[in-house]
Amino acid sequence: MIFAIKRRAPCALILWATGLFYPLLSHAVIPVQHWTQASGAKVYLIESPAIAMVDVQLDFDAGSRRVTADRSGLAGVTASLLSKGVAARGGAPALDENALGEAWADLGAQFGASAGADRFSFSLRSLTEPELLDQAVKLAARQIAEPSFPADIWESDRQRLVANLKESYTRPASVVSREFGKVVYSGHPYGYEVNEATLNRIGVADMRAFHSAYITRCNVRVNIVGALSRAKADELVTGLLSRLPAMDCATAPPLPVVPEVPPLDRAQVLRIPFDAAQAHVMIGQPGYTRDDPDFFPLTVGNYILGGGGAVSRLTQEVREKRGLSYSVFSYFSPGRHAGAFTLGLQTRPDQAAQAMEVAQQVLARFVAEGPTAAELKAAKDNLIGGFPLLIDSNRKLLGNLSNISWNDLPLNYLDGWTDKIANVSAAEVRAAFARKLQPEKMVTVILGATP
Repeated sequence: MIFAIKRRAPCALILWATGLFYPLLSHAVIPVQHWTQASGAKVYLIESPAIAMVDVQLDFDAGSRRVTADRSGLAGVTASLLSKGVAARGGAPALDENALGEAWADLGAQFGASAGADRFSFSLRSLTEPELLDQAVKLAARQIAEPSFPADIWESDRQRLVANLKESYTRPASVVSREFGKVVYSGHPYGYEVNEATLNRIGVADMRAFHSAYITRCNVRVNIVGALSRAKADELVTGLLSRLPAMDCATAPPLPVVPEVPPLDRAQVLRIPFDAAQAHVMIGQPGYTRDDPDFFPLTVGNYILGGGGAVSRLTQEVREKRGLSYSVFSYFSPGRHAGAFTLGLQTRPDQAAQAMEVAQQVLARFVAEGPTAAELKAAKDNLIGGFPLLIDSNRKLLGNLSNISWNDLPLNYLDGWTDKIANVSAAEVRAAFARKLQPEKMVTVILGATP
């Protein structure tokens, strides 16, 4: 049996490398199925029968926002150590990092864990041939539920992470981003700093406690894109969660409440001396949550302001007309809480004050007046024209499906995306930006500029 699996594994690798996908057009209907298992797990499925493969993402409400400031980094290192071994349990032998790697290679499948600000995720990619998929699900279930968290590996990894942190302090982009996050988020977990002290406080006991508290059947949303029926997808989810402890979600205690990001009450300027060839400037404030009804006007508006690259208003005014920057941009980072609005630029140190002044003027004018008709049309045409590229592979579909499930968006969200963009008006953009941004109260972080 193992020999047969090893013979078929290269076929899986060829599929990964060639990037075959389920073709969808911008006007196509993308049916999303959703149900909740008796276990409490919420399941979301897009059937994609063109290729005999499946992509799965399990999202747990267990990101870095669930970690205290004194152990910042715990979610990320917990995810990292999940690939370093599984414990012996239920008659199954322990597997170290090398054995796990070999097992996944034999199956021609991929599995991993990651942690972001809001969620802790596992991903699985496998062929749907029953023999291969069954073994992939069983192995994934062990990694999800039974990580060994080897202490010796963590000590080695911690030293490497501390070395990487020290190296990051020499990179101006890392330094300015770190300081910007701390000031914009004003003590909210989104802005917690991972440093040598927080890493040194983290032990494998912390990882086990974090895993036990948050990696549960009641705290997961499972997203599936692939050549599986609903019945088979339900079986897959049951298998993936089979080694987690059974629990009654109706009586399970709720997760701790994470406070909202506090709004800024005044403008702040932070100057960081730094010997660098370019000055780095970041300007911003808390923005909005991903489920905000202003999402589409803000998406269109930010494309015009600073998200559209060479055609954006910031690039035209700061770089093209005046030659004041190497790069200038803006973006929103919406999450479960108000992710930051960020305007950033890089320029010669002696030009930083002028570049920053022009950028602030462009921002203030855009918030006050909104876009022109020509800007609005060009932005909507570009966003709508680029939509097929957002859904042209199973992996991209999975990312979109995870966005729908995580943010409780309508199941037909993708079907209506282009219409929502097309229907955005200039007045809606102006009103949304006026509601969300206060240029007179923003944080400004300046690194390496001439005083």
